[in-house]
Amino acid sequence: MFHYKSSQKHAVISHSHAVDSLHRNKRIWSALAIGLGVLTMTGCQPKQDNQIAAEEKDSDKQQIIESLAGVPYEQLIEFDPQEIKQGGDTGITITSAESYSKPSSNITPSRKGDFFIGNAFFKQPWVVAPASTDSRDGLGALFNVAACQSCHIKDGRGHAPLNSEDDADSLLIRLAMPASTAEQQQALAKSEAEKVPHPVYGDQLQDRGIQGVPAEARISVSWKDEPVTFADGHVVTLRRPDFQLKNPGYGAFDDTLMVSPRVALPMIGLGLLEYIPDEAVKRQADVNDDDKDGISGKYNWVIDPETGKKALGRFGWKAGQTRLLTQNMSAFNEDMGLTSRIRPIESCTKNQPECLAAPTGADDQGDGKPPVEVSDEVAKFVEFYTKNLAVPNRRNADNKTVLAGKKRFYDMGCQDCHTPRYQLPKGNDDNLEQHGQVIYPYTDLLLHDMGEDLADRTIAGKIAPKDKQVEFLATSHEWRTPALWGIGLAKTVDSQATFLHDGRARTLMEAVLWHGGEAEPHKQQVLKLDEKGRSELEAFLQSL
Repeated sequence: MFHYKSSQKHAVISHSHAVDSLHRNKRIWSALAIGLGVLTMTGCQPKQDNQIAAEEKDSDKQQIIESLAGVPYEQLIEFDPQEIKQGGDTGITITSAESYSKPSSNITPSRKGDFFIGNAFFKQPWVVAPASTDSRDGLGALFNVAACQSCHIKDGRGHAPLNSEDDADSLLIRLAMPASTAEQQQALAKSEAEKVPHPVYGDQLQDRGIQGVPAEARISVSWKDEPVTFADGHVVTLRRPDFQLKNPGYGAFDDTLMVSPRVALPMIGLGLLEYIPDEAVKRQADVNDDDKDGISGKYNWVIDPETGKKALGRFGWKAGQTRLLTQNMSAFNEDMGLTSRIRPIESCTKNQPECLAAPTGADDQGDGKPPVEVSDEVAKFVEFYTKNLAVPNRRNADNKTVLAGKKRFYDMGCQDCHTPRYQLPKGNDDNLEQHGQVIYPYTDLLLHDMGEDLADRTIAGKIAPKDKQVEFLATSHEWRTPALWGIGLAKTVDSQATFLHDGRARTLMEAVLWHGGEAEPHKQQVLKLDEKGRSELEAFLQSL
């Protein structure tokens, strides 16, 4: 639920890989058996049409997965020594609080300096202009945090506020209005606009302001316990968030305003995800669920703010950003109020005069470039840093319990969205660390309908209409599949780390139990697991 409170109003608010001959023959014999009407071993009954169709469907899905992986499907399910290095040759073996903060292990000494310069700009707070530290001044005037590290704690994920009094340091609220005109609807349908922003509050709520500039609102949250019972009687207590926007600084919110709480995502492996070919992502899309497996993933089609051209979205909870450079500069702009060549406009609306009149930290870049607060040089260093935060290697990958959990993961169909393995191409560009790597991110980078429980809501607490776009093609119910690599170390990096887009899940099992929509059948299979099955599944996830 979302609530809005004010003094006037209180609203309840291919790589194509040929399968080895044994694997191929297995399929041929299977098809022959079906064609001849061979009886099954169970009750000696012939296979029904729907069973045959299901097998064909599964086979199609498997073929896509193994073609992207470059190995037979069976190899993915069994122990794969190569999977220990889930980030390929970029991976590291550190298992401490610094597990997310190290550079790619294959980075050369001559390039490592750029990584640490980018790290400095990522970690150090920006300050209000004018200041003597003119390379880091210009914060705000409206902002959420003063440093990237404030959201991405130790380069990891954020967490929701613990209670109504806790500050939302690593959680923000994205905003969108429903399209009300034919022109707006057409622009969204064609990905010619990201969203319909609020005329006063824009497309993101900033809960802080510099001196003399009122913050837009204060974010707080309360929690309601909801027990979920497994088939064997085991109970897991989930917590449902009730977000509140208090003390609006620029007038009342509209009841139809759609709000989307989002915690920061971990920074590891982003350069590898960026290097997955567009075609590999598109191959997995099935917008109309043509194969009738209940999974209808789609890719987001977004505007690159630097080029103005449409491109595949792959970053953020709704896959609303196409490249790390644009993702970074958008975060600088919307989270910290900092301008760049890519995002040159201050994060203020025309209805916020104090924000517009605030001092700027923009510096002249020369060569006819407009003055900005984040120079192209700084942007390049930060981009290199975010491309090369290494993925930790797996732990206990060959453990019997872990392997049993891995098999359960596949048996329940989790890989239908969490695509395990990709073979990255070898390029002739500057992404040297990512060239040709074999990676195991466990994501398809697609949008999926995750059900009403996880859907964005209106400020009045209602479920946002399912067909309303809130970020390019992404609707209120759709979320990009997050990568699972490194997730077993999340609590090691930050003991307060939480999961899912709004941080409601305190454990990985809680995150699984919130799955709905396209993932509802898979969740129901999880609920049938006994204690041994649950332990095995969790052991596998913790090994990632």
